[in-house]
Amino acid sequence: MKRVSTKVVAGGILLVALLLAGFVSFYASDSPDGLESVAEDKGFVDTAGDHATGDGPLADYDAGLDSERASVGVAGVVGVLVVLALGTGLTYVVRRRTREVDDERDSATTSA
Repeated sequence: MKRVSTKVVAGGILLVALLLAGFVSFYASDSPDGLESVAEDKGFVDTAGDHATGDGPLADYDAGLDSERASVGVAGVVGVLVVLALGTGLTYVVRRRTREVDDERDSATTSA
């Protein structure tokens, strides 16, 4: 059996995520999510207020484009890319810190 490289698998996953966020997300349910549904059922949905970023550029999956479909798709793709950037940055910081700790241990072991 032929092995597939990690980069090819990661690229495939990224491509699928971008396609789902960009095209399929428009067809997601218009029904409220679980938390909003419970708030409606219990009668306190009207007490909800806007959050600090409620008027932000991607609030409510609206990228501000004329086409609702394109706006939802762009917001989804931007969301995937932001999560990818945050995850990559966090991984880089953790791996770098781990290497520094390993280097310190190695230097302490060799000098002892």
